[in-house]
Amino acid sequence: MVLVLRKSFLKYLALFSLLSNFCSCFNSKLLALNVSKLQSDSDWSPAQVSWYGSPSGAGSDGACGYGDAVGKPPFSSLTTAAAASLFKSGRSCGACYQVKCKENIACSGNPVTVVITDECPGCDPEPVLFDLSGTSLGAMALPGKADQLRNAGRLDIQYRRVDCNYPGVLLTFLVDTGSSDYYFATVIEYVNGDGELAGVELKALDSNSYLPMQQSWGEVWKLNSENPLKAPFSIKLTEDSGKSLVADNVIPDGWKPGRIYTSIVNF
Repeated sequence: MVLVLRKSFLKYLALFSLLSNFCSCFNSKLLALNVSKLQSDSDWSPAQVSWYGSPSGAGSDGACGYGDAVGKPPFSSLTTAAAASLFKSGRSCGACYQVKCKENIACSGNPVTVVITDECPGCDPEPVLFDLSGTSLGAMALPGKADQLRNAGRLDIQYRRVDCNYPGVLLTFLVDTGSSDYYFATVIEYVNGDGELAGVELKALDSNSYLPMQQSWGEVWKLNSENPLKAPFSIKLTEDSGKSLVADNVIPDGWKPGRIYTSIVNF
């Protein structure tokens, strides 16, 4: 009888140990998932948004110089103007952000990626970081609720910085119409990665080194030269993160002001 009780007691202890290990393992995994979720949520910051332009419009290229490209792929009207503190005198032109809203019943809660194409000077010192295009604001709404969301006025949102990604789209250089043999300026579009350029340099055919270009305004970069600049030109881009690439001979011999030239490289 004692032997039977002893065996039963040992089986109970083994079962209790197994259940304890399982619960401990399960709780650890659950805790890890919760921590991971908290870490991902911490990427988001609070802000307010307004919108401008037509309800289905692209806002404006305004202070960045993108022209009618804002309403065409890959921007596709998913654009925003930024407060002066975020716009950084045009250095943030081309930077990408995700925005989402949950406070209004018309909000979907799904993130929408927008690109900075303009400045919103009136957004400072108000807590409005973004002045979205009508299309961008409507994209945050539930199906069929875009107009309702646009009619809500200022909205509380969350936002975070993300890499730009334009799959299948070439890095583009739109030569300024005022460019000449002694002055070269270009708008740089569709920069992957940071999207935010910290520096641009040009190397002419008869030069052994790259010459630094100056930010003229927005995403327009220029170079003045005392001597004629001989094409083709290679252009070196450096993003805010420090990453660099060279668009080798991207501006060909015989280039024309107002023309668009593309490179097969991108970040």
